[in-house]
Amino acid sequence: MFIQTEDTPNPDTLKFLPGKTLLDQGTLEFKTKKEAIKNNLAKILFEDENVKSVFIGKDFVTITKKNNVDWDSIKPQILSKILEFFSLGESVNNEEKQQTSEKKENYNSKDLKIVEQIKKLIDERVKPAVAQDGGDISFVKFDKGKVYLELRGACSGCPSSTITLKSGIENMLKYYIPEINSVEAINQ
Repeated sequence: MFIQTEDTPNPDTLKFLPGKTLLDQGTLEFKTKKEAIKNNLAKILFEDENVKSVFIGKDFVTITKKNNVDWDSIKPQILSKILEFFSLGESVNNEEKQQTSEKKENYNSKDLKIVEQIKKLIDERVKPAVAQDGGDISFVKFDKGKVYLELRGACSGCPSSTITLKSGIENMLKYYIPEINSVEAINQ
């Protein structure tokens, strides 16, 4: 088995591509060792004290390291852990689906149509692009012309995420949905 790595726009985050499907649907994010305890892959990755977070997508694992260490010193150990995991025939335990911050809002019929449009645009145009960079973006809520999104994986804490959010996502959503005034990240 050969595991490829790709840089992401976030210098603290690397994308690992094991060449196989990890999740049939959705994504999983673990920001602490405690959160990772029930996921067999994330748990072994957090055995390295330099791992800050683990994000698992359809066919990739994105790992964010702590600031005080460089990738050259920890990348071989992480690759070894991932390789061993898959060499033993393990599969990613995804019993617990990742919770998003989407709130159950009661929208009036006009806003409900806008929310449906926003979700469709994010799913079809935004998510595939950010997945290439090892991240994910989820809709949280729409309120008084503002769209609130949650940035996950490589997108969370990425220096270029503000530019992506404002110049890319906000402009695209405003173009298709004039009722949108701005787009905000809830976790930047």
